[in-house]
Amino acid sequence: MSQIDTRQNSIDSPRLFENAFLEKFSRAHPRLPIVLYGPCIAFLSWVALRDVSVGSALLYTLAGYLAWTLTEYFGHRFLFHLSLPGVLGARLHFLIHGVHHEFPNDPWRLVMPPLMSLPVLGAAGAIIWAIVEPAHFAPVMAGYGLGYVFYDTLHYEVHHREQRTRVGRWLKRRHMLHHYRDHTRGYGISCPWWDLCFGTTFNQGSALS
Repeated sequence: MSQIDTRQNSIDSPRLFENAFLEKFSRAHPRLPIVLYGPCIAFLSWVALRDVSVGSALLYTLAGYLAWTLTEYFGHRFLFHLSLPGVLGARLHFLIHGVHHEFPNDPWRLVMPPLMSLPVLGAAGAIIWAIVEPAHFAPVMAGYGLGYVFYDTLHYEVHHREQRTRVGRWLKRRHMLHHYRDHTRGYGISCPWWDLCFGTTFNQGSALS
């Protein structure tokens, strides 16, 4: 199977904003999600194990994780790849996700900066608080946060690390197919099963060229 040479893509980190503050916070270190949200997830897990049984904590953590995977899939499919009209719409699309497709090897824009991740997690937290029992909020939110951190970390890894396992190579290959062959498929980076469920998986014979 022939492979596309991803080295042809610039690893530059283009300037997006004239404002220095916005420009600085449009970038993020690839380990930032772990550093920023890891302690929060640990605290939520501790609260969960304090308030509910181990079995319930695991069950609701799994529910939160699955909720994240749906956010990842539908957000990538319908928000990140939304075509907006006009110059302003094109600019907004570029800022949200277009820059990643034009500069896929930019190491500073492979994980969400806090200006994006905090509102996403905050909105999710508000929704979760409104629909679950108070005792179940902590494990569900812990699972949701774990899903997010795993997704963002995996996204960096498939772009910038050699994958040594069969699963890792498969995940990297399907994400490169999304970038270089067909961006209308392969929306689930850490959750490829949703592509299969919703008919956006790649054909078995798909290859990079």
